[in-house]
Amino acid sequence: MPSGIRVIGLTGGIAVGKSSVALFFEERGIPVIDADQLARDAVLPGTPALDQIVSHFGREVLTHDGVLDRKRLGSLIFTDPEKRRELEGILHPEIRKQAEELIVQAAAAGHQRLIYMAPLLIEAGAIDRVDDLWVVTVRPEIQLERLMRRDGISREQAQRIVDSQMPLSEKERYGTVVIDNSGTKEQTRMFLETVWARETGSSNE
Repeated sequence: MPSGIRVIGLTGGIAVGKSSVALFFEERGIPVIDADQLARDAVLPGTPALDQIVSHFGREVLTHDGVLDRKRLGSLIFTDPEKRRELEGILHPEIRKQAEELIVQAAAAGHQRLIYMAPLLIEAGAIDRVDDLWVVTVRPEIQLERLMRRDGISREQAQRIVDSQMPLSEKERYGTVVIDNSGTKEQTRMFLETVWARETGSSNE
């Protein structure tokens, strides 16, 4: 990642509330780069990454109007680690390129810090691209409940999705800061206030 700005990686498992944590920093004027959004931008019609995906996985991963069918692609890679690695090999370089451009822009605008939110930051071997790593976590039963409610799926479906990811307990070991989002919004906000005060010291950010 470019120098001249402190990049804080924000990661965690599915349905732990990463976006709500990121919003805390956005409200304080800190730029937040969302790797998931970059991934969506990278596969828009006409992009090189979408062309590569079609050549690897076939035209059946496209809708009738040429847009990537994310559900269809997801079903292809969900139980096939090799196909998942192929997809990541296409997407991750594009995501990194876009992220670096946005970081340069933020540094040029005078920002001292930036949040890079990426659910697969650890799995992608990209920890060295950030200056610090903050992990959002919740208790396992709360993760399941939130995922079931968010996606309207059964407990069994939610458990399969959670089981396909790196365990939260393992992700926590990588974090220089671990943000437990199991409680109320106010409890999380109070913890983030403390973390941010320690991070910024007497800074205006």
